[in-house]
Amino acid sequence: MFFKIYYLPFFLALFLVTLFSSCSKLGYGVLLWSNEEPPILSGTVLPVYIRSNIDQVWVVGVPETSEKIEIPLSLLEFSGSKRKAVKRAEEFYQYAHSYAENMQDGLPIRDFPDNGSRRVYRLRPGEIIKILKVAEGSPPISTTGDPLPGDWFFVLTSDGVTGYCFSYRLKLFEHHEGPLQAAPAVRREVVIDPDLEMVLSRKWSPDFYQQMINSRRININELERNYRFDPGQDTGIAKILLPDIEREFSYESIVPDGERAWRFEGSSLQMNLRTNTTLAVQYLEASGLRRTLLFAALSADVEDIIIQEQTRRGTQYRNIYNQGPVFTSNNFGTITFSESGSFTWTGFDLLVPHLIPSESSGRGRVIMDIFLSATLAERYTGAFNLRLTDVTPNRNLPFLYGLDSQGLRLEVVPDFGIENVTVTRRASSPMVLYFFRDSLPLLTPSP
Repeated sequence: MFFKIYYLPFFLALFLVTLFSSCSKLGYGVLLWSNEEPPILSGTVLPVYIRSNIDQVWVVGVPETSEKIEIPLSLLEFSGSKRKAVKRAEEFYQYAHSYAENMQDGLPIRDFPDNGSRRVYRLRPGEIIKILKVAEGSPPISTTGDPLPGDWFFVLTSDGVTGYCFSYRLKLFEHHEGPLQAAPAVRREVVIDPDLEMVLSRKWSPDFYQQMINSRRININELERNYRFDPGQDTGIAKILLPDIEREFSYESIVPDGERAWRFEGSSLQMNLRTNTTLAVQYLEASGLRRTLLFAALSADVEDIIIQEQTRRGTQYRNIYNQGPVFTSNNFGTITFSESGSFTWTGFDLLVPHLIPSESSGRGRVIMDIFLSATLAERYTGAFNLRLTDVTPNRNLPFLYGLDSQGLRLEVVPDFGIENVTVTRRASSPMVLYFFRDSLPLLTPSP
Protein backbone atom coordinates (compact mmCIF):
# COMPACT_ATOMS: atom_id res chain seq x y z
CA MET A 1 0.00 0.00 0.00
CA PHE A 2 2.82 2.37 0.84
CA PHE A 3 4.47 1.58 -2.51
CA LYS A 4 1.31 2.48 -4.43
CA ILE A 5 0.78 5.80 -2.69
CA TYR A 6 4.46 6.75 -3.00
CA TYR A 7 4.55 6.18 -6.75
CA LEU A 8 1.07 7.54 -7.53
CA PRO A 9 2.29 11.08 -8.47
CA PHE A 10 4.87 9.54 -10.81
CA PHE A 11 2.32 7.40 -12.64
CA LEU A 12 -0.17 10.35 -12.77
CA ALA A 13 2.46 12.62 -14.29
CA LEU A 14 3.43 9.91 -16.78
CA PHE A 15 -0.24 9.50 -17.73
CA LEU A 16 -0.74 13.23 -18.30
CA VAL A 17 2.41 13.49 -20.42
CA THR A 18 1.25 10.57 -22.54
CA LEU A 19 -2.25 12.06 -22.81
CA PHE A 20 -0.88 15.49 -23.78
CA SER A 21 1.39 14.09 -26.47
CA SER A 22 -0.96 11.60 -28.07
CA CYS A 23 -4.55 12.40 -27.07
CA SER A 24 -7.30 12.54 -29.65
CA LYS A 25 -8.85 15.85 -30.60
CA LEU A 26 -11.98 17.23 -28.92
CA GLY A 27 -12.72 19.01 -32.16
CA TYR A 28 -11.92 22.35 -33.77
CA GLY A 29 -12.32 26.00 -32.91
CA VAL A 30 -11.74 29.48 -34.32
CA LEU A 31 -9.12 31.74 -32.73
CA LEU A 32 -10.70 35.10 -31.86
CA TRP A 33 -7.56 36.94 -30.69
CA SER A 34 -4.20 36.69 -32.46
CA ASN A 35 -1.49 34.76 -30.61
CA GLU A 36 1.94 36.41 -30.62
CA GLU A 37 4.24 33.48 -29.81
CA PRO A 38 4.01 31.40 -31.85
CA PRO A 39 2.30 33.84 -34.26
CA ILE A 40 -1.22 32.71 -35.13
CA LEU A 41 -3.69 35.21 -36.59
CA SER A 42 -7.24 35.52 -35.34
CA GLY A 43 -9.71 33.73 -37.55
CA THR A 44 -7.47 30.66 -37.82
CA VAL A 45 -9.09 27.23 -37.41
CA LEU A 46 -7.21 25.23 -34.74
CA PRO A 47 -7.47 21.63 -33.57
CA VAL A 48 -8.55 21.47 -29.92
CA TYR A 49 -7.24 18.69 -27.66
CA ILE A 50 -8.06 19.62 -24.09
CA ARG A 51 -10.37 22.00 -22.26
CA SER A 52 -9.18 22.81 -18.74
CA ASN A 53 -11.84 24.49 -16.63
CA ILE A 54 -9.38 24.66 -13.74
CA ASP A 55 -6.78 26.64 -15.67
CA GLN A 56 -9.43 28.21 -17.95
CA VAL A 57 -7.52 27.29 -21.11
CA TRP A 58 -7.80 25.27 -24.29
CA VAL A 59 -4.90 23.10 -25.37
CA VAL A 60 -4.68 23.54 -29.16
CA GLY A 61 -2.40 22.49 -31.95
CA VAL A 62 -0.18 24.96 -33.79
CA PRO A 63 -0.81 24.84 -37.56
CA GLU A 64 1.76 22.91 -39.64
CA THR A 65 3.62 21.71 -36.52
CA SER A 66 3.23 19.06 -33.84
CA GLU A 67 3.45 21.75 -31.13
CA LYS A 68 0.60 22.30 -28.68
CA ILE A 69 -0.05 25.52 -26.76
CA GLU A 70 -2.56 26.90 -24.27
CA ILE A 71 -5.15 29.54 -25.27
CA PRO A 72 -7.47 31.25 -22.74
CA LEU A 73 -11.02 29.89 -23.01
CA SER A 74 -12.48 33.28 -23.90
CA LEU A 75 -10.11 33.85 -26.84
CA LEU A 76 -11.17 30.80 -28.86
CA GLU A 77 -14.66 29.86 -30.02
CA PHE A 78 -15.10 26.09 -30.00
CA SER A 79 -17.17 24.80 -32.93
CA GLY A 80 -16.98 21.02 -32.66
CA SER A 81 -16.42 19.49 -36.05
CA LYS A 82 -13.87 20.82 -38.51
CA ARG A 83 -16.64 21.53 -41.01
CA LYS A 84 -18.47 23.75 -38.50
CA ALA A 85 -15.23 25.50 -37.55
CA VAL A 86 -14.37 26.25 -41.19
CA LYS A 87 -17.89 27.63 -41.75
CA ARG A 88 -17.60 29.81 -38.62
CA ALA A 89 -14.18 31.08 -39.78
CA GLU A 90 -15.70 32.08 -43.10
CA GLU A 91 -18.46 34.01 -41.31
CA PHE A 92 -15.89 35.65 -39.04
CA TYR A 93 -13.46 36.52 -41.85
CA GLN A 94 -14.86 40.05 -42.31
CA TYR A 95 -13.77 40.94 -38.75
CA ALA A 96 -10.93 38.47 -38.24
CA HIS A 97 -8.21 41.14 -38.43
CA SER A 98 -10.23 44.06 -36.99
CA TYR A 99 -9.09 45.58 -33.69
CA ALA A 100 -9.47 48.94 -31.99
CA GLU A 101 -7.39 51.09 -29.66
CA ASN A 102 -9.20 52.99 -26.92
CA MET A 103 -8.59 56.76 -27.03
CA GLN A 104 -10.45 57.69 -23.81
CA ASP A 105 -9.81 56.76 -20.21
CA GLY A 106 -12.79 54.87 -18.79
CA LEU A 107 -14.60 54.32 -22.09
CA PRO A 108 -17.32 51.81 -21.20
CA ILE A 109 -18.22 48.48 -22.67
CA ARG A 110 -21.95 47.90 -22.18
CA ASP A 111 -24.25 44.90 -22.07
CA PHE A 112 -26.46 46.29 -24.86
CA PRO A 113 -25.75 48.66 -27.79
CA ASP A 114 -27.27 51.68 -26.06
CA ASN A 115 -25.48 54.33 -24.00
CA GLY A 116 -28.07 53.99 -21.25
CA SER A 117 -27.44 50.29 -20.67
CA ARG A 118 -25.33 48.76 -17.90
CA ARG A 119 -21.52 49.03 -18.10
CA VAL A 120 -19.66 45.73 -17.88
CA TYR A 121 -16.11 47.06 -18.31
CA ARG A 122 -14.12 50.31 -18.36
CA LEU A 123 -11.27 50.54 -20.85
CA ARG A 124 -7.81 51.87 -20.03
CA PRO A 125 -6.29 54.51 -22.31
CA GLY A 126 -4.54 52.77 -25.18
CA GLU A 127 -6.13 49.41 -24.39
CA ILE A 128 -6.65 47.14 -27.41
CA ILE A 129 -9.96 45.36 -27.99
CA LYS A 130 -11.02 42.86 -30.63
CA ILE A 131 -13.89 43.73 -32.97
CA LEU A 132 -16.16 40.70 -33.30
CA LYS A 133 -18.97 42.26 -35.34
CA VAL A 134 -20.97 45.42 -36.00
CA ALA A 135 -24.17 45.67 -33.97
CA GLU A 136 -27.45 47.50 -34.48
CA GLY A 137 -28.08 50.00 -31.71
CA SER A 138 -29.01 53.52 -30.68
CA PRO A 139 -26.12 55.96 -31.20
CA PRO A 140 -25.39 58.64 -28.59
CA ILE A 141 -27.09 61.94 -29.44
CA SER A 142 -25.27 65.28 -29.62
CA THR A 143 -26.70 68.47 -28.10
CA THR A 144 -27.85 69.46 -31.58
CA GLY A 145 -30.10 66.42 -31.59
CA ASP A 146 -28.08 64.62 -34.26
CA PRO A 147 -26.63 61.11 -33.78
CA LEU A 148 -22.88 61.05 -33.22
CA PRO A 149 -20.90 59.46 -36.06
CA GLY A 150 -19.79 55.89 -35.48
CA ASP A 151 -21.02 52.36 -34.93
CA TRP A 152 -21.71 50.01 -32.08
CA PHE A 153 -19.35 47.04 -32.08
CA PHE A 154 -19.61 43.75 -30.24
CA VAL A 155 -16.10 43.49 -28.80
CA LEU A 156 -13.78 41.25 -26.79
CA THR A 157 -11.13 42.38 -24.32
CA SER A 158 -7.81 40.59 -23.85
CA ASP A 159 -9.00 39.25 -20.48
CA GLY A 160 -12.19 37.81 -21.92
CA VAL A 161 -14.93 40.38 -21.33
CA THR A 162 -17.45 40.78 -24.15
CA GLY A 163 -19.96 43.57 -24.70
CA TYR A 164 -20.81 46.56 -26.86
CA CYS A 165 -18.67 49.67 -27.39
CA PHE A 166 -19.44 52.76 -29.48
CA SER A 167 -16.69 53.62 -31.94
CA TYR A 168 -16.61 57.42 -31.59
CA ARG A 169 -13.58 57.27 -29.27
CA LEU A 170 -11.97 54.18 -30.78
CA LYS A 171 -9.07 54.05 -33.23
CA LEU A 172 -9.82 51.16 -35.59
CA PHE A 173 -6.97 49.20 -37.19
CA GLU A 174 -6.19 45.83 -38.75
CA HIS A 175 -3.59 43.36 -37.54
CA HIS A 176 -1.90 40.97 -39.99
CA GLU A 177 1.55 40.45 -38.46
CA GLY A 178 3.89 41.53 -35.68
CA PRO A 179 3.01 42.72 -32.16
CA LEU A 180 -0.67 43.43 -31.56
CA GLN A 181 -0.54 47.17 -30.88
CA ALA A 182 -1.68 50.13 -32.95
CA ALA A 183 0.53 52.64 -31.10
CA PRO A 184 2.53 52.79 -27.86
CA ALA A 185 0.11 52.74 -24.96
CA VAL A 186 0.48 53.34 -21.26
CA ARG A 187 -0.87 50.37 -19.37
CA ARG A 188 -2.16 50.82 -15.86
CA GLU A 189 -4.65 49.21 -13.56
CA VAL A 190 -8.12 50.70 -13.41
CA VAL A 191 -8.82 52.01 -9.92
CA ILE A 192 -12.45 51.35 -9.02
CA ASP A 193 -14.15 54.50 -7.73
CA PRO A 194 -17.65 53.54 -6.48
CA ASP A 195 -18.80 57.16 -6.30
CA LEU A 196 -17.71 57.87 -9.86
CA GLU A 197 -19.35 54.64 -10.99
CA MET A 198 -22.57 55.84 -9.37
CA VAL A 199 -22.36 59.25 -11.07
CA LEU A 200 -21.75 57.69 -14.48
CA SER A 201 -24.55 55.15 -14.05
CA ARG A 202 -27.25 57.76 -13.40
CA LYS A 203 -29.16 60.27 -15.50
CA TRP A 204 -28.68 63.84 -14.27
CA SER A 205 -31.54 66.29 -14.75
CA PRO A 206 -31.56 69.99 -13.78
CA ASP A 207 -32.53 70.60 -10.18
CA PHE A 208 -35.63 72.53 -11.25
CA TYR A 209 -37.02 69.21 -12.52
CA GLN A 210 -36.72 67.92 -8.96
CA GLN A 211 -38.41 71.07 -7.68
CA MET A 212 -41.31 70.43 -10.05
CA ILE A 213 -41.70 66.91 -8.68
CA ASN A 214 -41.47 68.06 -5.05
CA SER A 215 -44.11 70.77 -5.60
CA ARG A 216 -46.27 68.49 -7.77
CA ARG A 217 -46.43 71.16 -10.45
CA ILE A 218 -45.12 69.34 -13.51
CA ASN A 219 -44.42 71.37 -16.64
CA ILE A 220 -44.57 68.70 -19.33
CA ASN A 221 -43.20 71.05 -22.00
CA GLU A 222 -40.03 71.56 -19.95
CA LEU A 223 -39.61 67.85 -19.28
CA GLU A 224 -40.04 66.98 -22.95
CA ARG A 225 -37.03 69.17 -23.79
CA ASN A 226 -34.92 66.69 -21.79
CA TYR A 227 -32.56 69.23 -20.23
CA ARG A 228 -29.64 67.37 -18.63
CA PHE A 229 -25.97 66.90 -17.86
CA ASP A 230 -24.33 64.02 -19.72
CA PRO A 231 -20.77 63.07 -18.63
CA GLY A 232 -20.25 61.55 -22.09
CA GLN A 233 -18.34 58.47 -21.02
CA ASP A 234 -19.15 56.80 -24.37
CA THR A 235 -17.80 59.68 -26.45
CA GLY A 236 -15.34 61.73 -24.38
CA ILE A 237 -17.64 64.74 -24.83
CA ALA A 238 -19.55 65.97 -21.78
CA LYS A 239 -22.70 68.00 -22.45
CA ILE A 240 -24.74 70.56 -20.56
CA LEU A 241 -28.19 71.26 -21.98
CA LEU A 242 -30.32 73.83 -20.16
CA PRO A 243 -32.77 76.56 -21.24
CA ASP A 244 -29.99 79.17 -21.40
CA ILE A 245 -26.93 76.92 -21.85
CA GLU A 246 -25.87 74.48 -24.54
CA ARG A 247 -22.22 73.51 -24.07
CA GLU A 248 -19.95 70.61 -25.02
CA PHE A 249 -16.62 69.79 -23.36
CA SER A 250 -14.16 67.44 -25.05
CA TYR A 251 -11.95 65.69 -22.50
CA GLU A 252 -9.35 62.95 -22.22
CA SER A 253 -10.26 61.35 -18.91
CA ILE A 254 -12.16 61.84 -15.64
CA VAL A 255 -9.77 61.98 -12.69
CA PRO A 256 -10.23 62.47 -8.92
CA ASP A 257 -10.00 66.04 -7.62
CA GLY A 258 -10.84 65.74 -3.93
CA GLU A 259 -13.47 63.89 -1.93
CA ARG A 260 -16.33 62.88 -4.24
CA ALA A 261 -15.01 65.38 -6.78
CA TRP A 262 -13.55 64.93 -10.26
CA ARG A 263 -12.20 66.99 -13.12
CA PHE A 264 -12.45 66.34 -16.82
CA GLU A 265 -8.85 66.38 -18.06
CA GLY A 266 -8.39 68.62 -21.09
CA SER A 267 -11.31 70.92 -20.24
CA SER A 268 -12.43 73.39 -17.56
CA LEU A 269 -15.24 71.08 -16.46
CA GLN A 270 -15.43 69.77 -12.90
CA MET A 271 -18.08 68.01 -10.86
CA ASN A 272 -18.64 67.00 -7.27
CA LEU A 273 -21.24 64.77 -5.68
CA ARG A 274 -22.87 66.77 -2.89
CA THR A 275 -25.33 64.01 -1.99
CA ASN A 276 -26.10 60.70 -3.62
CA THR A 277 -28.77 62.45 -5.69
CA THR A 278 -27.29 65.95 -6.12
CA LEU A 279 -24.41 66.73 -8.49
CA ALA A 280 -22.70 70.13 -8.78
CA VAL A 281 -21.10 70.85 -12.16
CA GLN A 282 -18.68 73.76 -12.65
CA TYR A 283 -17.01 75.25 -15.71
CA LEU A 284 -15.25 78.46 -16.72
CA GLU A 285 -17.23 81.00 -18.73
CA ALA A 286 -15.60 83.17 -21.40
CA SER A 287 -15.30 85.95 -18.79
CA GLY A 288 -13.10 83.71 -16.63
CA LEU A 289 -15.76 83.32 -13.94
CA ARG A 290 -16.59 79.83 -12.74
CA ARG A 291 -20.25 78.91 -13.05
CA THR A 292 -21.88 76.24 -10.88
CA LEU A 293 -24.97 74.29 -11.93
CA LEU A 294 -26.94 71.77 -9.90
CA PHE A 295 -28.34 68.53 -11.27
CA ALA A 296 -30.45 65.84 -9.64
CA ALA A 297 -30.82 62.08 -10.06
CA LEU A 298 -34.59 61.74 -10.26
CA SER A 299 -36.41 58.86 -8.62
CA ALA A 300 -38.02 57.96 -11.96
CA ASP A 301 -37.21 58.42 -15.63
CA VAL A 302 -38.40 61.66 -17.22
CA GLU A 303 -40.59 59.66 -19.61
CA ASP A 304 -42.32 57.96 -16.66
CA ILE A 305 -42.87 61.28 -14.89
CA ILE A 306 -44.51 62.66 -18.03
CA ILE A 307 -46.81 59.63 -18.25
CA GLN A 308 -47.77 59.99 -14.58
CA GLU A 309 -48.57 63.68 -15.05
CA GLN A 310 -50.62 63.00 -18.18
CA THR A 311 -52.57 60.41 -16.22
CA ARG A 312 -53.20 62.90 -13.40
CA ARG A 313 -54.40 65.53 -15.86
CA GLY A 314 -56.65 63.00 -17.55
CA THR A 315 -58.27 62.17 -14.23
CA GLN A 316 -58.75 65.87 -13.44
CA TYR A 317 -60.40 66.49 -16.79
CA ARG A 318 -62.58 63.39 -16.42
CA ASN A 319 -64.06 64.89 -13.24
CA ILE A 320 -65.17 67.95 -15.22
CA TYR A 321 -66.51 65.87 -18.09
CA ASN A 322 -68.46 63.56 -15.79
CA GLN A 323 -70.02 66.56 -14.02
CA GLY A 324 -71.42 67.76 -17.37
CA PRO A 325 -70.46 67.38 -20.04
CA VAL A 326 -72.78 70.28 -21.07
CA PHE A 327 -72.82 73.49 -19.00
CA THR A 328 -75.11 76.43 -19.83
CA SER A 329 -75.43 80.10 -18.84
CA ASN A 330 -78.08 82.56 -20.11
CA ASN A 331 -75.48 85.33 -20.41
CA PHE A 332 -72.34 83.45 -21.51
CA GLY A 333 -73.65 80.62 -23.65
CA THR A 334 -73.04 76.89 -23.53
CA ILE A 335 -69.80 74.94 -23.13
CA THR A 336 -69.81 71.32 -24.23
CA PHE A 337 -66.86 69.13 -23.27
CA SER A 338 -66.02 66.03 -25.32
CA GLU A 339 -64.62 62.79 -24.00
CA SER A 340 -61.43 63.34 -26.06
CA GLY A 341 -60.62 66.65 -24.32
CA SER A 342 -61.97 69.15 -26.85
CA PHE A 343 -64.70 71.73 -26.19
CA THR A 344 -67.27 73.77 -28.10
CA TRP A 345 -68.45 77.11 -26.72
CA THR A 346 -71.50 78.77 -28.26
CA GLY A 347 -73.46 81.92 -27.40
CA PHE A 348 -70.49 83.83 -25.97
CA ASP A 349 -71.26 87.17 -27.67
CA LEU A 350 -71.00 89.15 -24.41
CA LEU A 351 -67.37 88.01 -24.06
CA VAL A 352 -66.26 89.35 -27.45
CA PRO A 353 -63.72 90.84 -27.96
CA HIS A 354 -62.31 91.46 -24.47
CA LEU A 355 -62.03 87.75 -23.69
CA ILE A 356 -62.77 85.78 -26.86
CA PRO A 357 -61.56 87.02 -30.28
CA SER A 358 -64.32 87.92 -32.71
CA GLU A 359 -62.92 85.56 -35.34
CA SER A 360 -63.23 82.52 -33.04
CA SER A 361 -66.01 80.00 -33.46
CA GLY A 362 -65.45 78.81 -29.90
CA ARG A 363 -63.68 75.53 -30.61
CA GLY A 364 -60.56 74.24 -28.94
CA ARG A 365 -59.02 71.90 -26.39
CA VAL A 366 -58.90 71.82 -22.61
CA ILE A 367 -55.28 71.91 -21.40
CA MET A 368 -54.79 71.02 -17.74
CA ASP A 369 -51.35 72.62 -17.65
CA ILE A 370 -51.65 75.23 -14.89
CA PHE A 371 -51.75 74.77 -11.13
CA LEU A 372 -53.02 76.51 -8.02
CA SER A 373 -50.95 78.17 -5.33
CA ALA A 374 -51.52 76.83 -1.84
CA THR A 375 -53.80 79.77 -0.95
CA LEU A 376 -56.01 79.43 -4.01
CA ALA A 377 -56.21 75.65 -3.66
CA GLU A 378 -58.36 76.21 -0.57
CA ARG A 379 -61.06 77.97 -2.67
CA TYR A 380 -60.95 76.35 -6.12
CA THR A 381 -61.00 72.85 -7.52
CA GLY A 382 -58.27 73.60 -10.05
CA ALA A 383 -57.20 75.64 -13.06
CA PHE A 384 -56.97 75.06 -16.79
CA ASN A 385 -56.47 76.71 -20.15
CA LEU A 386 -59.21 76.69 -22.75
CA ARG A 387 -57.04 76.78 -25.88
CA LEU A 388 -58.83 78.24 -28.89
CA THR A 389 -57.44 76.25 -31.80
CA ASP A 390 -59.59 77.94 -34.45
CA VAL A 391 -57.62 81.20 -34.33
CA THR A 392 -54.05 81.91 -35.42
CA PRO A 393 -52.03 81.90 -33.32
CA ASN A 394 -53.86 79.67 -30.87
CA ARG A 395 -55.03 81.58 -27.83
CA ASN A 396 -55.13 80.32 -24.24
CA LEU A 397 -57.97 81.43 -21.95
CA PRO A 398 -56.78 80.67 -18.39
CA PHE A 399 -59.46 80.00 -15.78
CA LEU A 400 -59.74 79.06 -12.15
CA TYR A 401 -62.61 76.62 -11.80
CA GLY A 402 -64.79 75.12 -9.15
CA LEU A 403 -67.17 72.19 -9.39
CA ASP A 404 -70.28 71.76 -7.28
CA SER A 405 -73.42 69.67 -7.47
CA GLN A 406 -75.16 72.23 -9.71
CA GLY A 407 -72.50 73.17 -12.20
CA LEU A 408 -69.19 74.77 -13.11
CA ARG A 409 -67.83 78.08 -11.86
CA LEU A 410 -65.14 79.79 -13.97
CA GLU A 411 -63.03 82.79 -13.00
CA VAL A 412 -60.86 84.54 -15.57
CA VAL A 413 -57.17 84.61 -14.57
CA PRO A 414 -55.43 87.92 -15.38
CA ASP A 415 -52.14 87.97 -17.32
CA PHE A 416 -50.20 88.91 -14.19
CA GLY A 417 -51.80 86.12 -12.17
CA ILE A 418 -49.61 83.27 -13.46
CA GLU A 419 -45.99 82.71 -12.44
CA ASN A 420 -44.35 79.91 -14.35
CA VAL A 421 -47.23 77.41 -14.46
CA THR A 422 -48.90 78.39 -11.18
CA VAL A 423 -51.84 80.75 -10.63
CA THR A 424 -50.73 82.89 -7.72
CA ARG A 425 -53.06 85.92 -7.88
CA ARG A 426 -56.63 86.84 -8.80
CA ALA A 427 -57.79 90.05 -10.43
CA SER A 428 -58.89 92.82 -8.05
CA SER A 429 -62.34 92.69 -9.71
CA PRO A 430 -62.47 89.18 -11.16
CA MET A 431 -64.85 88.13 -13.92
CA VAL A 432 -66.78 85.12 -12.70
CA LEU A 433 -68.93 82.95 -14.98
CA TYR A 434 -71.30 80.32 -13.65
CA PHE A 435 -72.62 77.53 -15.85
CA PHE A 436 -75.37 75.17 -14.73
CA ARG A 437 -75.59 71.62 -15.90
CA ASP A 438 -79.09 70.72 -17.19
CA SER A 439 -80.60 73.64 -15.30
CA LEU A 440 -81.41 77.28 -15.72
CA PRO A 441 -78.16 79.25 -16.10
CA LEU A 442 -77.32 82.08 -13.75
CA LEU A 443 -74.52 84.67 -13.47
CA THR A 444 -73.05 84.88 -10.02
CA PRO A 445 -71.82 88.30 -8.87
CA SER A 446 -68.10 88.89 -8.32
CA PRO A 447 -67.02 88.33 -4.72
